[in-house]
Amino acid sequence: MKNIFFVCAFLMVSLSNAQVVINELDSDTPSTDDREFIELKSTTPHFSLDGYILVFFNGNPTSSTANQSYFTLDLNELTTDANGIILLGNTLVSPAPDKTFPDNIIQNGEDGVGLYKASASDFPEFTLATKTNLIDALMYDTNDPDAATLMNLLGVTVQYNEGQNSAQTTQSVQRKSDGTFETKNPTPGANNDGSGIIFNGITISANTANKNEGDSFQITFTTQTNVSSDLTFNFTLNNSSFTTADYTGNTTVFIPAGSKTFATTITLTDDVLNEGDEVLKIKFGSIPPEFKRLNDNIEIRVIDNDFTVAPFGTPLNPTYGTVSSTAPVGYYDSLEGLSGSSLKKAIQDIIANPAVVHAHNYGDIIEILKTADQSPLNSNEVWLMYVEKSRSKLEFQDTGINTGKWNREHIYPQSRGGFTDGTESIADGIDIWLPTNADDILAGHADAHHLRAEDGAENSLRSNKDYGLTGYNGPSGTSGSWKGDVARSVFYMAVRYNALNVVNGDIADTTVGQLGDLASLLTWNTLDVADDFEMNRNNYIYTWQVNRNPFIDYPDLANYIWGAKAGQAWHFNLSSNENLKLKVNLYPNPAKKAIRISGLNELATIEIYNSIGAKVFVKKTVGETKIDLDFPSGMYYAKIDSENKTVVKKFLIE
Repeated sequence: MKNIFFVCAFLMVSLSNAQVVINELDSDTPSTDDREFIELKSTTPHFSLDGYILVFFNGNPTSSTANQSYFTLDLNELTTDANGIILLGNTLVSPAPDKTFPDNIIQNGEDGVGLYKASASDFPEFTLATKTNLIDALMYDTNDPDAATLMNLLGVTVQYNEGQNSAQTTQSVQRKSDGTFETKNPTPGANNDGSGIIFNGITISANTANKNEGDSFQITFTTQTNVSSDLTFNFTLNNSSFTTADYTGNTTVFIPAGSKTFATTITLTDDVLNEGDEVLKIKFGSIPPEFKRLNDNIEIRVIDNDFTVAPFGTPLNPTYGTVSSTAPVGYYDSLEGLSGSSLKKAIQDIIANPAVVHAHNYGDIIEILKTADQSPLNSNEVWLMYVEKSRSKLEFQDTGINTGKWNREHIYPQSRGGFTDGTESIADGIDIWLPTNADDILAGHADAHHLRAEDGAENSLRSNKDYGLTGYNGPSGTSGSWKGDVARSVFYMAVRYNALNVVNGDIADTTVGQLGDLASLLTWNTLDVADDFEMNRNNYIYTWQVNRNPFIDYPDLANYIWGAKAGQAWHFNLSSNENLKLKVNLYPNPAKKAIRISGLNELATIEIYNSIGAKVFVKKTVGETKIDLDFPSGMYYAKIDSENKTVVKKFLIE
């Protein structure tokens, strides 16, 4: 380590004969690392970077991937500007980078980056750092120790600290004229000493709030200083499925000499097609070399008003019986009359049958969830389980930033299941799959029966906790409409894979192969009964995986394996919902001071549970019964057992 004034600085190699070098790096930017950039400088202007690549290395000596590459950037077809500068970074960097890369991708610790004369194929992920074909290298940190091994592999001796001024999130490391580096306020897209050609910057301005088909909005282009001669260029809005058929308006910019602004109005086409929500992207065409794009690729969501609504409800407002199981005739016949471990093994033989079941990958899960978890309220959105609301399918989290995004939630956490990153992240479709079996634990990484669309931030809060007791019970203020779904997914995983189990009590969050709390999950399975939303996703997942979640088709199976009926023989003539339910009424709903329950012809046990599954009331009674409510406002469940039948009624206390 250096002394206290130079602690943990950035490392670089100075090659006096190099035609291009690393000029500036900003790895740690405010809040969400969405303004990261790296800048190169050539000795001559307009220098072609064909044949060059940038490779980023992890220098953390405690990591399993220490001294190995984690990201490679191909520089082919790029050229430095009139100052010999080229800027590469996140989309929010200004001026706009000549090439963009995802947010939050540059690591902030004791790490390094190398400029190579090589092909990107020479550096697949986890390639060990090397001096072969190395043109220039930088090592950097944010108040971390020197990464001595990586420094040696790159042949450099100094590591520079982006945080040496206690402001690493607002400063960058920049090359000085003598080839060393200093930490100061960023200067992206310009010489670090302020010299050179000063370009006239152009900014795109538009209201980026979501737009509906048929809306009109204005786009304004503004230069930093008045133009000295007429400026004309084009821009586009096209992006993937969003094309010129989706809007009308002028896309040619004209700023006359002596002026600095131009505005145009775009009108979004209101058609009758359900094309799904789309993203338009305001993007510069070619501009004269004396100008710089201060921003670019401005995205606006276009909401399709031609969405469809499902004939069944959301988990928050469920319906029952509208969606029927698509299980083949005889699918569960082998369970009849079995009990205990024999029943559990027979279920596994169906849902993990290596001759039948298909295993897909983690990339495929995105497409599966877009249909399996499609919101019944809007076919262009997915239903987010824990937070109990829908979000546009467009808002899938594909960077490290999860605010306002949805991602893939593992109900049986990856680290607890032992299948972290067990499958590929590149989707290959329904027709490409691998055989699987009960010992194939890595298939659990992408088993859609326990993966759900979820708010990105809430997914992070969920982490790898148990459910119930002192574990995860969902966001405050929600009704818990997802709890039965979770229980049935955990039960499925505990039977599908030999390495997994569900147990009573809270287990350490680092325990692999066990998840709690069984008692809470059994209660959730009873209180939040399987609905049409669950049955619909069970049917759809079957088309991909060729297996079903039997605890959705027959929720009472859980009681025969782990619950009050454990050890009893399973019979289908006792399994239908109609045979298990009582015909009783609960009113008024919503309630204020009391509820009444009618239809109790024989002795009944009434239990009331709150939204987190805690029992708050129990009473034995017969006939019409009044129950005074001395509970806080919120969602409750009344579980009523009588005549060897059970019914659960959800009600609200205002």
